[in-house]
Amino acid sequence: MLKTKQLLKQIAKEYSNFAPANFELKRALVVTKLSRYEVEQLRHPQLSREQLDQKLRDRGTDVEMLLYLHNLHKDFERRIVQSFENVGCEVKMSSSRLEFRSSLSKDVMSWADVIVPVGGDGTFLLSANRASPLFALSQQKTPIVGFNSDPKHSEGRLMLPKQYSENPAEAVERIKNGDFKWIHRSRIRTTLLGSNGTIPESTDLFRHTAVKMEQVTTSPELLDKQMSAKYKAKMKRVLPYLALNEVFIGENLSARVSHLQLVLNHQDVVNKTKCSGLCVSTGTGSTSWHTSINRITSCDVGDLLRSLPNASSPDMVEMLQNVDSIAHGYNQGLLFAPDDPRICYSIREQICVGVWPSPKTFKSRDFVQSVFIESHCIDANLVIDGSISYPFNDGAKVLLETYPEDALLTINLD
Repeated sequence: MLKTKQLLKQIAKEYSNFAPANFELKRALVVTKLSRYEVEQLRHPQLSREQLDQKLRDRGTDVEMLLYLHNLHKDFERRIVQSFENVGCEVKMSSSRLEFRSSLSKDVMSWADVIVPVGGDGTFLLSANRASPLFALSQQKTPIVGFNSDPKHSEGRLMLPKQYSENPAEAVERIKNGDFKWIHRSRIRTTLLGSNGTIPESTDLFRHTAVKMEQVTTSPELLDKQMSAKYKAKMKRVLPYLALNEVFIGENLSARVSHLQLVLNHQDVVNKTKCSGLCVSTGTGSTSWHTSINRITSCDVGDLLRSLPNASSPDMVEMLQNVDSIAHGYNQGLLFAPDDPRICYSIREQICVGVWPSPKTFKSRDFVQSVFIESHCIDANLVIDGSISYPFNDGAKVLLETYPEDALLTINLD
């Protein structure tokens, strides 16, 4: 506990020196999304523009809409670059998310004062996720600020408010002048436990290719005696990617049951579950998959109220007329702050028949400081932010937790 308090004081001191008024904006790394049209071009590099358009039309694609959205994004991209250049900021451009994945380096990271995802939440997550190994190497806190290039078709919860999509120059001026606030977004550290400290080969889910891990070297460490005895493992190895939204564990085949064992907050109880997968979320991710898994509908509320013995009472009739607001209030209550140090696990579609779950008191959702998971799955994966996937089959063990020093620094203009 004393060590944690000392660490928090050190981090607070570092952040006080990094106050918005002291932030100097000189160099920006702009990371732009791939438009759907660019994805099609990459899939068919041998085709000319005319041939590609014809191929898309032949399969029933609305080519005019694809081109419209492509040009809309490209125009916005140019406006972002121009807005930063207008305030005297040097700009480096990652012309696509694929290039960002392959060309990002320690040199680029140390060069940039800010990383600027341009697109939607997927581009923001990718920027934070791919940069996290380099943050870990350098202990550098490079802030991220995202611009939603198409607010009419994208919610963009991680991006700046939609008003700045209309006027990005205003946002850049405010950042340049230090007129903003920091948000420190907690991220999940993923530590594999095992007998030899090896890391299984990971897969880049955007390109469906193996990741060689050349960006960062992590070394296996011996577990202390207490942890080793508790989790029946000798070594630990921290994965280089930090989850901003969530870590998901489950069978690849969605129709197959996922068999998992969980230990919460290093307690002595082993919780056994069969389900459709496990989602462990941060406060940032609570607006996303976490809410989708746990939300209720107005129809759910109505069915529940009508099932009560006093369903015909005047008070209950009045409540039935307000099912929309009741559902909305419940769903809003699922959200928690992005800087909350806790994580929230959600068991998706937990089997509650016979001996499952064990013990019967095991909650399908709860806040924890840490969660240990052991797999008894057949063909499962552990997926970080829907981006990087690791095999997680029978006998695999992992510890998920948050640390203050892993927080992502983002710019808030609300």
